[in-house]
Amino acid sequence: MSPDNVVWLGSPGFPEAARTALADPQLRRNLRKATTTIRDKRLAATAELDDWEQLREAGAALKRRTLRHLDTHLLRLEDSVTRAGGVVHWAADAAEANRIVTELVRATGESEVVKVKSMATQEIGLNEALAEAGIRAYETDLAELIVQLGADRPSHILVPAIHRNRAEIREIFVRRMAEWGRPAPEGLTDEPRALAEAARLHLREKFLRARVAVSGANFAIAETGTVGVVESEGNGRMCLTLPETLITVMGIEKVLPQWQDLEVFLQLLPRSSTGERMNPYTSTWRGVTPGDGPQAFHLVLLDNGRTATLADTVGRQALGCIRCSACLNVCPVYERTGGHAYGYVYPGPIGAILTPQLVGVEHADTLPFASTLCGACYDACPVKINIPEVLTHLRAKAVEAKRAGRRTPTAEALAMKAATSVLTSPRRFAAAQKAAALGGHLIARRGVIGPLPGPLHGWTDARDTPAPPRESFRGWWQRTHPQPPQGDQ
Repeated sequence: MSPDNVVWLGSPGFPEAARTALADPQLRRNLRKATTTIRDKRLAATAELDDWEQLREAGAALKRRTLRHLDTHLLRLEDSVTRAGGVVHWAADAAEANRIVTELVRATGESEVVKVKSMATQEIGLNEALAEAGIRAYETDLAELIVQLGADRPSHILVPAIHRNRAEIREIFVRRMAEWGRPAPEGLTDEPRALAEAARLHLREKFLRARVAVSGANFAIAETGTVGVVESEGNGRMCLTLPETLITVMGIEKVLPQWQDLEVFLQLLPRSSTGERMNPYTSTWRGVTPGDGPQAFHLVLLDNGRTATLADTVGRQALGCIRCSACLNVCPVYERTGGHAYGYVYPGPIGAILTPQLVGVEHADTLPFASTLCGACYDACPVKINIPEVLTHLRAKAVEAKRAGRRTPTAEALAMKAATSVLTSPRRFAAAQKAAALGGHLIARRGVIGPLPGPLHGWTDARDTPAPPRESFRGWWQRTHPQPPQGDQ
């Protein structure tokens, strides 16, 4: 598996990047406020439904069944889209997908496109590939627009600019809007209404001028060839209806067998993502209709590591993700570090299990460890992806990959081997307890052991360890409960 099949953002590994994020108090304040708000709204919205748990189970079952027969559903989708007047393209990796989209745009003679939020196009680095070909891509989702104008990176699946507050957004608009089109209005304030109006005016000229649009897809129905996008602002609907050519890039795992399956997911997704009963805009389209909407429709089905993920019987459940971001909003690690620390397009708990599988564990071996394994993500996931189970599964793979690349065992492996020897022998365990009590007493300060040198620093740099008690429980029990002589029993 080549690491080139995803966008590498040039970030350091998670431990180093997380340290930088934790040192930014403004970032932590922004994240805490946003995730707490979304989390509370989600709890209120899901509590309204008596059958919420049944809906979750139905969604999980639908995803499991679909993934088991993914090849059949994809071929059926291709046939349905083709019969409706669309064209289906298959892309094995990011390079092939970028080449297909670039050639399609070039064929129209256009040098700019408008885009509606799409994780798949971020995953393959489409904007960068189009720029190399002389084609400029304009993001139209408000949060994506903020990220693009700020030359920034998305930090959240649903709210890419979650790490920015209103004052920062106003500064970005004032400073950068003119470089991308209509400048920000004079005297722009940081009031939400004023910021939204500035974005509306800036984007309107793009919508009215664009002849080509690129979109993602939340779902595609194999039965009918229908493709769907859900959103909150209406910018997506402008992209999907005004241009003459529409190109949709979709991960192959987004297919659903039948139209009626949407009933489940259109209840699960808005409540889990934005805490709303339904999305303000739900757009579906099927092929082309003469005289109405885009007159050319292309659907690019993206693999890019998904088939390899499907082959892993434990890890494949990550492909059931509907990109609601509920797991991010409840994760204590994400709330304190934000999405940039994960270094990849998919942040948070779902990114910690999806990215290593798409790019190969050996290329993202720190991400499965970016979790407390508290299980909050599993409880929040609307399709019951057992993220802690996949995390531990991938941790084992990361350790094995590291071990396979070394001629000599790691210090951790030697320590685990020594621990196994001690823990399987009561005599050695008792001796180790006595040694630990003596050693801990010598190095502890006020009952606490601080950072230790050598291979133990990884366990002690970020946490204080209580000094071992002077006497073990076994020793205390033997001292206070002496066995009576045999003859007295």
